[in-house]
Amino acid sequence: MNAPPESPSPTALLSPAEERFERWRRKVGFAAGPLLFAAIWFLPIPSLPDPAHRMLAVMALVGTWWLSEALPLAATSLLGPALCVVLGITAARDALRPFADPVIFLFLGGFLLAEAMVKHGLNRRVALAVLRLPWVGRSPLGLYAGFGFLTAFVSAWVSNTATAAMMLPIAISILRELAALSRTGSGTGDDWRRYPLACGLILVTAFAASVGGLATPIGTPPNLIGIGLIERMLHRRISFFEWMHFAAPAALILTALLVRHLHRALPKPTPWPAGGHQWLSTESSRLGPWTRPQRQVAGVFAGAIFLWILPGLIALALGNAHPASVWLQARLPEGVVALLAAAMLFALPASKKGDERTLTWPDAARIDWGTILLFGGGMALGELMFSTGLAKWLGEGLASALPTQSAFSLTLLFAGVGVLVSEATSNTASATMIVPLSIAVAQAANIDPLHPALGACLGCSLGFMLPVSTPPNALAYGTGAVPLLKMIRHGLWLDVIGCVVVIAAVRFLGP
Repeated sequence: MNAPPESPSPTALLSPAEERFERWRRKVGFAAGPLLFAAIWFLPIPSLPDPAHRMLAVMALVGTWWLSEALPLAATSLLGPALCVVLGITAARDALRPFADPVIFLFLGGFLLAEAMVKHGLNRRVALAVLRLPWVGRSPLGLYAGFGFLTAFVSAWVSNTATAAMMLPIAISILRELAALSRTGSGTGDDWRRYPLACGLILVTAFAASVGGLATPIGTPPNLIGIGLIERMLHRRISFFEWMHFAAPAALILTALLVRHLHRALPKPTPWPAGGHQWLSTESSRLGPWTRPQRQVAGVFAGAIFLWILPGLIALALGNAHPASVWLQARLPEGVVALLAAAMLFALPASKKGDERTLTWPDAARIDWGTILLFGGGMALGELMFSTGLAKWLGEGLASALPTQSAFSLTLLFAGVGVLVSEATSNTASATMIVPLSIAVAQAANIDPLHPALGACLGCSLGFMLPVSTPPNALAYGTGAVPLLKMIRHGLWLDVIGCVVVIAAVRFLGP
C-alpha cells in the first residue's frame, strides 16, 4: 500500500490573526535573543562563577529562540553547544557527546518503526479494525470512546502529529456519513461541520493524540528528553517498563475522563443514526488482505515491544540483582532493541522477488531528524548547566524564593510550569528547558529531584488550549469544526485535570 498523502502543515491551518501573531512572535524573539545575550554577558553577577555566567548568556539566547521559534528548533539546538565551545565554556568533545547518548538511538529506532507502520498502512488497518467493533457505533459515547482510546493507543507508539493526521480524516469521513444519514437518509454530508457530534469527535481525536503519547517512553519527545536528562544528571535509569508502570495508567485515566467530559459537555444528535459502520466496512474491504510488509512490520514491532518490557518484568519477578535481570539490562537496553528492530526492517524483503526492502533509506530520510537534533542539543546544554554550576546557582535562587519546599509542592509547581510554557511553544523545547530547572531547584532544596523532574516532563505534554499549543490541536482547528473558544474552554479543563492525574500517577505509581 502506498503511504498516505502528507497532511498540511499545522501552521498552514491557522487563522490570519494567528499567523500574524506567529510572525510577530518570531521577529520579536529573533531580536530579543542577542539583546538578552549581550545584557547578561556584560551584567556583573559577583555570585556567579565566570563559566556559569557565560553559560547563562548562552541559555538566554537559546531559550529565547526556542520559545519564539525564531530559528528552526533543531538549528538553535546545534547553535547552543557550538557557542559553548567558541566561548570557552567547554571542550568540543564534551559539548557534542550527548548527541550520541543511547536515548538518542531509542528515538531513532522508534521513529523508523513508526515510519514503516505508516508507509505500509499498518496503522490504518489497525484503526479500521478497532472502529468496526459493534459497540463503537451504537451511541455517541461508543464513538467517542472508540476514537479516543484507539487514538491514544496508536499515539503511544507513533508520533502525536502522525496519529492525528491519520485519525482525523477517518473521523471526518464518519461525520460526513452520519450527517447525510441524519438529514435525508442519503446525500453527501457536506454540512458535517454543523453536525452536533462534529466538534466533540474532532476534539476527542486531537486531545487523545497528545494524551496517548504520555504512555510510553517513545510516545512523545518530552518523555525521552526527561528520561535522558534524569539518567545523565541523576544517574538514575528509568526503564521502559518503569515508565509505563506510572504513565500508562495516567494516559488511560485521562483518556477516559476526556471521553466522558466531552460526551457530557457537548450536544449529541437525536435520534442517533448508527450508520457509520457501513462506511467503515467499505473502507476496510478496500484494504484487502494483509500484505507481506504489514505482517513483517507487525511482527518486528511486537518483538520490539516484548524486548522493551521484558527486562522490567524479569526485574519485577526476580529482582534487579538476579543474573537474568542483570544480563538483560546490560545486553538489551531499549536503544539497542530499537536499532535491531529497525535494522531488521531494512533487511527484510518486501516481496518474494526481494528487489525491495520493507524499509528503505529514502523512507528513513522522512523521519523527524530535527527532533533528534533538538534532543541532543537540549541534553548538551542541560549537562553544561550542571557542570558549570549555573544549575546550582539558579536552583538555590529559586528554591529560596519558594514559600514551601517539598517533593509534592515541587512536582505540582513544575508540572504546572510545564503546562503553561507548552501552551506557547513546542512541547519538546519546553521539556528541554523545564526538566533541568526542576532538577536544579529540587537539589538546592535538598529534595529528591526524581518526582519533580517527572512531573515537569509529563506537564510539558499537556498544552491543550490553543491551536498553536500542539500540532494535533492545529490540525483539529484547521478542520473548521472546532471554534476557538470551545478549544480553549475544553483544553483548559483538560490542562487542570491532566495536572492532577499526572501528579497523582508520579506520586503513587512513579519510581
